[in-house]
Amino acid sequence: MTTSATTTMTTSAVHTLGASLHANPAIEAAIATIRRELAQTQHQLTGARAGNVQLKLSLDEHLARATEVRGRAPLYPYIGSGLGNGALVELLDGSVKWDLINGIGVHMFGHGDGEVIEASIRASLSDLVMQGNLQFNSDAIEFGEFLAHEAARTSRLKHCFITNSGCMANEAALKLCQQKTNAAPRIIAFADCFMGRSTTMSQIGDTAAYRQGIALNIHVDYLPFYDATQGARSIEATVAQLEQLIHRYPGQHCCLIAELVQGEGGFHTAPREFFVALFEAAKKAGIPVWDDEVQSFGRTESMFCFERLDLGQYIDVVTVGKISQACACLYTADFNPRAGLLSGTFAASSSAFATGLCMLRRLQSGGYYGRDGRIARLFNAYQTCAQAFVAKHPEWFPAVITPSGSPMASVIGGTGGMMRLTPFGGNRERIGKLLAHLFEDGVIAFSCGHGPYHLRLLPPVGVMTPEQFVPVFEIMEKSFARTN
Repeated sequence: MTTSATTTMTTSAVHTLGASLHANPAIEAAIATIRRELAQTQHQLTGARAGNVQLKLSLDEHLARATEVRGRAPLYPYIGSGLGNGALVELLDGSVKWDLINGIGVHMFGHGDGEVIEASIRASLSDLVMQGNLQFNSDAIEFGEFLAHEAARTSRLKHCFITNSGCMANEAALKLCQQKTNAAPRIIAFADCFMGRSTTMSQIGDTAAYRQGIALNIHVDYLPFYDATQGARSIEATVAQLEQLIHRYPGQHCCLIAELVQGEGGFHTAPREFFVALFEAAKKAGIPVWDDEVQSFGRTESMFCFERLDLGQYIDVVTVGKISQACACLYTADFNPRAGLLSGTFAASSSAFATGLCMLRRLQSGGYYGRDGRIARLFNAYQTCAQAFVAKHPEWFPAVITPSGSPMASVIGGTGGMMRLTPFGGNRERIGKLLAHLFEDGVIAFSCGHGPYHLRLLPPVGVMTPEQFVPVFEIMEKSFARTN
């Protein structure tokens, strides 16, 4: 046998010690045992229930500690016990609640999913707790490759920079756009947008409270988002305003930022022709188009929302996060930056890469997308329950007046896993009371919008079933009655 042949045979039979550890039969057996014990315990969580009086003392103690260390009380008296079952979560007081906000959309596969926990356990064997720009393992490459490949199917996007939050992904996107436009100082964004809470992103986001006391040094020009009550006139008005900005500040805009589904702004949607008209005007003026999908990513009828609207040809930069566990900024070859612009000590934890890939692969191959996919069917079930609820209790759903002065087209809105309901005419105070009552009664939800305000639902679309909206709306009826 020749030396080269011997080398080839030896190499093919060799594995790293790391690979041997991860394939160890004892570890496989231990993981199987953990999953079995987990499932047996989870089966006891079948619906919402009140807490235990004795356990409430422990919850109160932890809430006091959280308040002391943070300097202010948490938004909700939520401290988990560490156990959940899909859309249900157990809190430290023993209560069980339907979680329809999921950390504002992070936990798409709910609480205690067996496959996700297994992925996390396997990742815990990694030598790296956190991976970053300088040291990373193959799972970081696989994560970036997955996102880049999915994006490239229907767009010009090619490269992926991974970072540890949606806000930092947005910071990276802004850097790319500024470098591409030679530091053009102005930004175009939509009214009611939300970008994150860094100093820069707080200034771009259209919420005054988030930039209170911050030095303002970012020039932002806001466009009105699509108004369904105005239809084609809304498109014409917004395009006219964009062209006016381009004329007023020629060559001064580094990007046009668009949430294809507004998140905190109120789960507003817009038709394809709205974005096409704006993106074509921006492209004509040499303004890069940045698609912010940190909240909408994975939740509509396609993994990327731009794919659902067939807008890929216009997108230069896209940011994703939340359900992906690790966050990312993707960009075309033309936007590939010069050395030094993008980096980071932390990209994500090894468990974030493992669980993120687990979820993304399930979404890709599990029948979630398309007009008849699991996400679409879940939204249809929500709509059906919501329509019956509104019809039964019209007193809770008076006409809602939009900022344009027209009545809102419907008090039920959203798309995919982003669901909206607008009670009490969009009154902020009453919706705040409703959220507190919902939490007490067994449903965790949140608000969105800036006037009118809305009830925001981000259910765990990876695991929630259409039938589970029935007990949710039964609780909602009780909570609404207490609020009215």
